[in-house]
Amino acid sequence: MATVYRCAECRADLNLSTAHLFPPDAYFEAGNKGTLSFSWVDDSKLRFSKEDKIRPFFETVNYWGIQRKRTRIQCDSCGRLLGYVYDDGPPLMRGNGQLGFGPSQAIPRCPRYRFKTKALAVATS
Repeated sequence: MATVYRCAECRADLNLSTAHLFPPDAYFEAGNKGTLSFSWVDDSKLRFSKEDKIRPFFETVNYWGIQRKRTRIQCDSCGRLLGYVYDDGPPLMRGNGQLGFGPSQAIPRCPRYRFKTKALAVATS
């Protein structure tokens, strides 16, 4: 039995594979609530666009806001927002890194493609 992931709006096949699905209990900085996270996606079925937002957050007089940079994942057929790409996946390198650094945010990390479950239609065939 294979699981087929489709866009909930236009029913286009997104060609997502369960072989690239992270376990639901895996820890990520951005969380996993109401989402499915993949380590790889088919670029031909999706559209990616950069998003750069500054959310106002006035803690002190000189503090203007929180800048959030992320990449939106949209269905290539209908343009529906499916989720976002985050850079909190597993480390790209093994061991202590190039300069002997331990595990930290300074180490480059694999992208994690996080899809909203309500934006996907899941079927088994």
